[in-house]
Amino acid sequence: MNLKLKRTPGIYVVGFMASGKSTVGRHLAHRLGWNFYDTDHEIEAAERLTIAEIFNTRGEQEFRRIETEIIRQHVRWIERGRPAILALGGGAFAEPACRQLLQDNGIAVWLDCPFEVVKRRVGHDANRPLAQDPEKFAALFDARRGAYSLADIHIPIQSDDPEITVEAIVGHPLFQ
Repeated sequence: MNLKLKRTPGIYVVGFMASGKSTVGRHLAHRLGWNFYDTDHEIEAAERLTIAEIFNTRGEQEFRRIETEIIRQHVRWIERGRPAILALGGGAFAEPACRQLLQDNGIAVWLDCPFEVVKRRVGHDANRPLAQDPEKFAALFDARRGAYSLADIHIPIQSDDPEITVEAIVGHPLFQ
């Protein structure tokens, strides 16, 4: 296994909303026998509000602050030797400070899902505040790709079957 993962056993699944981060992360954690955490679920549990409610009542900047603190907490646990897979919210890796924290403490895996698939998966989900305006949604997708491309591993999503994606991740040279 990769020396970086031996030192800090964290795998961070990044990518745009609806790219399959939670599903693939859960399957990957099962495969490796590691813990799995979805940072959006962690935020909702800690704040007792949905992501949409946090955006609407407190704004995106406050949401990002909460998100970074939740991620930082998990990284501290990982540094103490608790191997974990974290599925991150779509914007987390686009935040420079958060991205640096993750890159210094494990491996980031970008699930590169085609925009048409993302649109199909999101549909008209009212719980996704950044997907409400189709033009802004497409622009956000394009804007975040540059940040995602900085991940350690790039996995193009070619199937809705999470096991195919997990195979691509564990078969990547960084895991050999």
